[in-house]
Amino acid sequence: MATSLGSNTYNRQNWEDADFPILCQTCLGENPYIRMTKEKYGKECKICARPFTVFRWCPGTRMRFKKTEVCQTCSKMKNVCQTCLLDLEYGLPIQVRDTGLSVKDDIPRSDVNKEYYTQNMEREIANSDGTRPVGQVGKAASSSDMLLKLARTTPYYKRNRPHICSFWVKGECKRGEECPYRHEKPTDPDDPLADQNIKDRYYGINDPVADKLLKRASTMPRLDPPDDKSITTLYIGGLGDTVTDGDLNHFYQFGEIRTITIVQRQQCAFIQFATRQAAEMAAEKSFNKLIINGRRLTVKWGRSQAARGKDGLKDGVSEMGTRLDPVPGLPGALPPPPALDEEAPANYFNLDPSSSPAVMNIGLPPPPGINPPPPGFGPPMFHPMGPMAPPMPPPMSMRPPGQIHYPSQDPQRMGAHAAHGPL
Repeated sequence: MATSLGSNTYNRQNWEDADFPILCQTCLGENPYIRMTKEKYGKECKICARPFTVFRWCPGTRMRFKKTEVCQTCSKMKNVCQTCLLDLEYGLPIQVRDTGLSVKDDIPRSDVNKEYYTQNMEREIANSDGTRPVGQVGKAASSSDMLLKLARTTPYYKRNRPHICSFWVKGECKRGEECPYRHEKPTDPDDPLADQNIKDRYYGINDPVADKLLKRASTMPRLDPPDDKSITTLYIGGLGDTVTDGDLNHFYQFGEIRTITIVQRQQCAFIQFATRQAAEMAAEKSFNKLIINGRRLTVKWGRSQAARGKDGLKDGVSEMGTRLDPVPGLPGALPPPPALDEEAPANYFNLDPSSSPAVMNIGLPPPPGINPPPPGFGPPMFHPMGPMAPPMPPPMSMRPPGQIHYPSQDPQRMGAHAAHGPL
C-alpha cells in the first residue's frame, strides 16, 4: 500500500512524478494510437517501496491491461522496462545481461542501505545526459557476442496475451467468446517457468527464464572454418527482396573483398574475400548476430567447386542449404539392377538355355498360291540341319564373280514374259 500523503515519517521530496513511463516495444504494444491512464502516487515500487506514478493501458486487441510495476529510478539503475523488467537494449533478463557483460551489480537489500544507494544513483542520473545507462551497466562493455545471439530483433507481442481463465479450466465459464481470458489448457505446474518472482528478476538471481536462456547459449551452434584453405567465400542468406550492394558494407571492415554476388531470386549473396584471414574474421564477427534492415542474416561458409559437384543434392537439401519439398506424383527411385555374372551368357529374349539356337530358327513354308522366293532370299524352307534341306547358297561376299541375279530378272515373276516378249 502506498504511503499516506499526511504521513510525516516519509520524505515526500523523493516521491516520483512522471509524465510518461519507461517501456519496451513489446509492453507498449503495436497500436500507435494508445490510451493510458495516469494515477499520481498510485502504488509503491515493488523494489524500493517508494510511491510513484502508475500508468495503465491496453497494448492491443484481445490483450490484457498492463501497468508499471517499479519506479523510474529503479528502472534507470538497471536499464530495464518498468513493466516486464527486461533489458531495454537486448530484451533479455537482467541475469543474462549481467552474465554476458561480466557485470556484478550488488544492490543493497536492507531498507537503510537501499535508501542511501538509491539517493546516490538519483544524483548520478541527474548529472547524466540520459542517453546511456548509469551504474555498473553503463561502465560495462558496449556489446557481447552471446547477448547479440540471444537478443530478439522484433517485439514479442504474444507476451501480452490474457491470462488463462480459471473458470474454464474447471468447466464453469459461462461467458463463451465474450470472456476476456484465454480458454486454453494451462502449462505443467512443475514447469520452472511457472514460478517467477519480480524481485528475483530485478536482482538477477534464481530467474528461471534466465537459466533457460543461459542453457540455450551454452548449446548454440558454432561456425567452424572449413579445412580447405582455398575457400574464402561466405554465404549470406535471408537478405530480403530489396537488398543492394550498399547494404553489405558491413563486410568491408574485415578486409579486401574481391567480388559480391547477389542472387535476388534466392535472397542471398556470396562474398569472396581476398584472404582467408579476412574471411575467418568476418565469419566469426557476423555469425548468428548480423542484423541488416531488421533481418537476422544467415552466415555460412561457401563450398569449393569440387565439393559442390560431388555432393549435389543430398537428402533433399540443395547446395544453398535450403530444404527441398518432395514433388507429389513422381515415381520413386528405381531399384538397382541385379548383379550380372560376366561368365554367364546374356539371355535377352528369355529363351530356354537347354534348347539349341538352331532349333529355334525353324523356317515356315509359304502360304499356298505364293511362289517361294529365289535362292538366297527370304527365310529357309527347311531346317538348315535337316536331311531334306537343299544346300544353302553361299553368302554374297563369298560368291564367285559372275552374273548377278536381280529379283526383277526372275522369269517366274508375274508379267515377266509380257515384259520381255517380242512386241
